[in-house]
Amino acid sequence: MLQQFYPQPAPHPYRFELNKDMNFSTAHFIPNEKAGRCSFTHGHTYFVNLTIAGDELDEMGMLVNFSDLKKLVHGRYDHQLLNDFPEFEKLTPSTEVVAQTIYELVANYLDTLSNKPICLQVLVRETPTSYVIYRPQFNEGNEKHE
Repeated sequence: MLQQFYPQPAPHPYRFELNKDMNFSTAHFIPNEKAGRCSFTHGHTYFVNLTIAGDELDEMGMLVNFSDLKKLVHGRYDHQLLNDFPEFEKLTPSTEVVAQTIYELVANYLDTLSNKPICLQVLVRETPTSYVIYRPQFNEGNEKHE
């Protein structure tokens, strides 16, 4: 089994931290001639790592169900054209924007859970040699602000 290590988020006060790896195959294009080859529709297998933290476990003894996280991301984007999604209607689906969009999708889901875990970071690997990390900014009370 391949062991993967990711840049860690800043130290935080939460008792639990989990990481979920997943991948999805998708296509996109960046509608700008400055994007060169990326201005044409092409595909990637994105590898994603979600870092979730919190203090309270749910009734099953989990911070969050791993399969729910996979359904949110993989279930939505696998084998799709990102440019067709409403969230990318006004935003170019660059890897940076994909990472931020995944964060927002996950954070909105986590907000519905009674134990209130939070997403600390989303890492999106586009190629074996390039990846993006999106981390929301937090204030001193650990409340996020975008």
